[in-house]
Amino acid sequence: MTTLFDAAGMAEDVPRPLADRLRPQNLAEVVGQDHLVGPDGALTRMLAAGAPGSLVLWGPPGTGKTTVARLLAGETDFAFEQLSAIFTGVQDLKKAFERARERRSVGQGTLLFIDEIHRFNRAQQDSLLPVMEDGTITLVGATTENPSFELNAALLSRAQVLVFRRLEAEAIETLIARAEAAEGRPLPLDTDARASLIQMADGDGRAALTLVEDVFRAARHDEPFDTAGLSEIVQRRAPVYDKSQDGHYNLISALHKSVRGSDPDAALYYLARMFVAGEEPLYIARRAVRMASEDIGLADPQALVIANAAKDAYDFLGSPEGELAIAEAVLYMATAPKSNAAYVAFGRATRAAKAHGSLPPPKTILNAPTSLMREEGYGAGYEYDHDSAEAFSGQNYFPDGMERESFYNPPERGFEREIRKRLDYWARLRRERAGE
Repeated sequence: MTTLFDAAGMAEDVPRPLADRLRPQNLAEVVGQDHLVGPDGALTRMLAAGAPGSLVLWGPPGTGKTTVARLLAGETDFAFEQLSAIFTGVQDLKKAFERARERRSVGQGTLLFIDEIHRFNRAQQDSLLPVMEDGTITLVGATTENPSFELNAALLSRAQVLVFRRLEAEAIETLIARAEAAEGRPLPLDTDARASLIQMADGDGRAALTLVEDVFRAARHDEPFDTAGLSEIVQRRAPVYDKSQDGHYNLISALHKSVRGSDPDAALYYLARMFVAGEEPLYIARRAVRMASEDIGLADPQALVIANAAKDAYDFLGSPEGELAIAEAVLYMATAPKSNAAYVAFGRATRAAKAHGSLPPPKTILNAPTSLMREEGYGAGYEYDHDSAEAFSGQNYFPDGMERESFYNPPERGFEREIRKRLDYWARLRRERAGE
């Protein structure tokens, strides 16, 4: 018996997943990336000017990176060769380069597509440089991780980065409509369930079509499923999140900035997303302590106390009970008055310490535990502040030869309003006692 294969190398009698059957046949069919493949898109312009150079396609899963790479080969008449960084070693690369050289010798170019290129180590990435440089290959790499962190500067200097965006609801809806046309029937979901499925896809077109396929398989009658019925058919997808990569840093950054921006609802949303994705709660608690000291500071000194208490509470209770304590701390900090005065002051003082680090403190404020040190003037002239009026002597504490500097400038907000009053009062006393 002879088995026939299609152009993709798959046996014709083997069922193909819906996402594969609906793979775009030209760049115009790619959805959600108009900034790249639309009439005025960056990639469209490159192709109009001739074959594009090497590219790095960066974006979330299911946004069309592999599809666009395949279509590029057809647009340029290049031979398309695909490798996955997960399964490819240096020897595999060398063989691919040799095949590319053979094609080049007869006048054909090679588009070498490397999926998950961020998984290549430095040696593997470096091996690409000479064949990119001499035109043996046109490299198209796909990555879900930030190329700035994951790829060598030398490789990035030889390739242009194109950013793929997560698919919006409208783009997902277009994919669903194509699936309905391919199946010859409407998706058996009511309006709310359809919207819920789009949300479950989380901007991933391939995931959306997989969910659609699951629904079609489960449909046994013409009555549409509601949201509850949809939940029984498919399991909610886990959010795209890698605790060691971009998702991790993006969400903690969003949480921190929401707290800084006094938006408790957004802060709770990002906190919940991190918990749902499996982030280590003690990591979040440690970051909360940092938020309290960096963005609230002495505007509300209690914020640091509460952040530390939340850390201890989680340490004591564990998950999931202890997560509420962290949520409480995040809410407290998001609604607290904000000040970065302590953060800025410490930065200024650190720069001054580096600039004047060789200057010793004035001898008047140094202890003299030995007779020799007393003879050298250590402690001479020191005024014990508690013996002074207002418990304030006004003496100089900066090193001799260094002008007095002002690092801390508390704003007129929260508790720091009171600190501002004290500092202004002491500054006036200092001037009076200096005879100014």
